[in-house]
Amino acid sequence: MTLTDPIRRVLACLVLGTLATACSTAATPSPSAGTCPSAAPTATEATAINAAAAQVIVTTSLGTFTIRLAPQAAPIATANFVALARCGFYDRISFHRVIAGFVAQFGDPQTRTNRGEFDGLGTGGPGYGFAIEPPADGYNYDPYVVAMANSGQPDSNGSQLFIDLANLNGQLPRSYTIIGKVVAGTGVIDAIGGVATTAGDVPTEPIVISSMTIESGS
Repeated sequence: MTLTDPIRRVLACLVLGTLATACSTAATPSPSAGTCPSAAPTATEATAINAAAAQVIVTTSLGTFTIRLAPQAAPIATANFVALARCGFYDRISFHRVIAGFVAQFGDPQTRTNRGEFDGLGTGGPGYGFAIEPPADGYNYDPYVVAMANSGQPDSNGSQLFIDLANLNGQLPRSYTIIGKVVAGTGVIDAIGGVATTAGDVPTEPIVISSMTIESGS
């Protein structure tokens, strides 16, 4: 998702079916290390993963926010996010696209070592892709909703997500999987949405995720 003009470029990219990369290429998965998954969870695995995860606390260089998960809306995508968060996949990754009044995007592992603009920014992933789960009835692109970025191609969900910085209903096609919503620390999201960015929508001062903590509370 590379969108420098928050309206014209957004609409141009959406016509092409892209919200993950630079409007010209599909997301290319990048291998991860350690004990992180090598494939998306099966339906059975997703049920077990989601049963033990109610929300994710995300700590960043600008503060902490909490994502309340919605596994009933997208069980596979939600469980995949939890599995990646649990193994530390997102640790030290930075927000690589921020468009005021639109979205803040993260999840490209390449940003652990390169936090500026570079060829291929926004193409990194977990080393695999999986099917897009369109939003269930009653789930919309409201402010602070968290959804999976994809290239518009089948099986192009991976590790990248975006957080809505405004009401995007009617602006986004219903082809981005919703996995939850920020329910605490929305001021941090507002601060992220207000940072200075380059012409390519990359924050001039990196916004780095230091950790994610899974909570199983009701």
